Amino acid sequence: MDSAIRVRGRSWLRAAAVVLGATLLAAGPVPGLHGDADAAPPKPMLGRCMDKYGTSPTPPPAYRLPGYKPAGPNQWKSPNAEDRFYSYDNLAKGFEALTDPGLIDLPEGDNPKNYPWGSAENAVATWKEKQAGSKPYAGSFNEWLNNVYSRNEGNNRRGNAFESEVVKYLDLGGVDWICQKNLRDLNPTLHKELERALGKDVMKDGRVFDAVNQRTRTVYEIKSGVGYDARQLKIDAELVRRGWKVVYINGQEPDAKTVQKYDAAKVKYYRHAATPNPRFTVGKYTPRDTQLMTPDPNRPSFGSGADMARRSAPTPEDARRQIERARGLISQPGNSLRAPGGVDFSTLDISYIGQTDTGNLSYAFSAKNADEDAAPGYGGKDRAQLISDAFFTWLALTPDHFWVNLNPDDPDTIMKAPFDKTDAGRVLLEADMEMKRDFGRAEDPKTDAGKQFWDRITRVDGKPCMGSTRNWIVPMKAQVRIEKDGAYILDAPLEVKTVAQDYSTPGPGGGMPCTLTKEQTAHNMDVYRQTLLPVVQRQVNEAPKYADLRRVYKARIAAEYVRQTVTADPKAFGGSFNKIINSNRVTRWPLRGKNADWDKKTVWQEMKRSYTEGDFKYEIPVDGQVWVYTVGGVDLTKQPQQKVSKARFVAEKPNLPSVTKGSRNEALGYQATGTTVMGGDNSGRRGGTPSPSPTPTPTHSPTGKPTAAPSTPAPTRSPAPAPSGNGGHNPPPTTGGDQGGSMADTGTQALTLAGITAALLAVGTILVRAKRRRAGN
Repeated sequence: MDSAIRVRGRSWLRAAAVVLGATLLAAGPVPGLHGDADAAPPKPMLGRCMDKYGTSPTPPPAYRLPGYKPAGPNQWKSPNAEDRFYSYDNLAKGFEALTDPGLIDLPEGDNPKNYPWGSAENAVATWKEKQAGSKPYAGSFNEWLNNVYSRNEGNNRRGNAFESEVVKYLDLGGVDWICQKNLRDLNPTLHKELERALGKDVMKDGRVFDAVNQRTRTVYEIKSGVGYDARQLKIDAELVRRGWKVVYINGQEPDAKTVQKYDAAKVKYYRHAATPNPRFTVGKYTPRDTQLMTPDPNRPSFGSGADMARRSAPTPEDARRQIERARGLISQPGNSLRAPGGVDFSTLDISYIGQTDTGNLSYAFSAKNADEDAAPGYGGKDRAQLISDAFFTWLALTPDHFWVNLNPDDPDTIMKAPFDKTDAGRVLLEADMEMKRDFGRAEDPKTDAGKQFWDRITRVDGKPCMGSTRNWIVPMKAQVRIEKDGAYILDAPLEVKTVAQDYSTPGPGGGMPCTLTKEQTAHNMDVYRQTLLPVVQRQVNEAPKYADLRRVYKARIAAEYVRQTVTADPKAFGGSFNKIINSNRVTRWPLRGKNADWDKKTVWQEMKRSYTEGDFKYEIPVDGQVWVYTVGGVDLTKQPQQKVSKARFVAEKPNLPSVTKGSRNEALGYQATGTTVMGGDNSGRRGGTPSPSPTPTPTHSPTGKPTAAPSTPAPTRSPAPAPSGNGGHNPPPTTGGDQGGSMADTGTQALTLAGITAALLAVGTILVRAKRRRAGN
């Protein structure tokens, strides 16, 4: 038999209060009752949300609550929730760079319970206890510290703080709303019925409800992260089957697999995207990066962008091993934010550049989400460093360096030093070579585009005849919104251009292109643009192999914003860019890693071999054979910009400034876009001031195998007050007067976004074909 939850007690006064609460919920609040100084305050009752969180004694009207809100754009989300910041202590973030546990003294012995949870001493003592047990952690101490210990502390404290935020936001008051109570205590009869239906293993710890309304049979399960607790979901599915309304309220957008689980259980889900604000103390072992996105090594970069890059595994195999080592050790997984394995770093780009309220460089990366189990993300450190190095390269070098030239006739004019000693220059030259190959692949007559091309071009003496061409990449209209706090790079597509051009260098076998009239050449170029060009352009904008090109292009847009800002105000960014801009010194941003010994001549020699010998040979059903070889380039000296108005920015990217600023301390999902934003700055500060009294070590180990305890335990202390700003700092205004959303066009060729915001290089490019008959023909 199905039993409604009933608050136990026999007082007729209490029963009357329940009836009154029911009337208010059905009819809405009675005017004047809320906050009435003459009304006697309700008697405290253990478990009421209003007693625990200070919500109203008057219940909220149903139409404001998840699961009851009317249809519309905000039926399943809180509008503008990103503008709400909630704080919590995550003390371990203050020492996540600690690599050697032996550096921490343990004056009170090795028992973790002798030290406050979240302290370096507790972490080291817990590690020693773990390693001395039957299942020691297989990875390094630092990996465990970041991926298990700090994550568990954050899950617990963030979960508690987010629950407080949600309950207060929804104002779950009145006598009916109960918070953090176990079904086993509230209704033993229903607990027994569920135990018979689901088994004792599922129900052995009961079911602690984050928020439950006994009269309306409504349950809110509140999770600060992206996930859920499998055991709880099984219980909730049974409650739904019995007529209960169960709504999961997530702080981050659930992924597709989680949504499938919710749908299968027939629970609803609701997004309350308030921005988390962890507090911790900056110290000797706080992560800091002296190379990533900072103009001054003495003022290192802090933030989730640098942290996520640092923690990401270098290879897919390493990523899978890290995830497997942490499996079963994460408590309260539903409160977890996205970990590095959940970010597809192959799509990493810079999406924001600006100043903090104290004049320091502020930035944000963005990337698509990854399936942490099926295909975890990896390689974040190298890609973030490429963005940073390219950003400073564009600032340090004068525009006369921004060209590359792959021409078989000119081996001495490939790139100008020192651009040839940077990863930005390497990326552009290699993209040029890859574009050459892609034009050759596109001409394959076995593809639709290739077949159309060969069928439609001019024939001379019965054979297809195509002259040489020059191909290059240029920017399309970039969409950039300028707010008071910086530039938001919304979109930056690239376009492939082509023109007919003759060259004298012989192709394969010494052959030269056939002779065409002016009209025939024009016809062929029309066919070429209609058939092959769209294929290659799509590759340039979407294919993973061009991701580095897109990365350095967006970095150029970000650099141009800084260049223009400093030109207008030399004191901008604390004057830290004045010695960098136009210095022509790039030794701080050299070729790195596996590309440290890269040589531009190697690429030119490969191009020359391709030009003279051919890369592809296609059989055309005529009397001959066609060898295809091309030479290309990138020309971004001019970059048109599409003005993004304030109204459009707010409509298409709602609350993006708040998410971007919040991402300084935590990697945050943005809306339902499947995108994670990771920010940072070089302010030299990070994290707010922690609570004065650290939370004692829990009786359960937060870093070992999770217990079967409910996923959201009651807080061990009063929730923190609402923060005044992100990371302990007041965030800059998220909106400002409409400045037109664009950078000023001074008319100069080299220093304006409208003129050359993405000015990477000027380069001549070639596409040459030669045809020869079959041997013996």
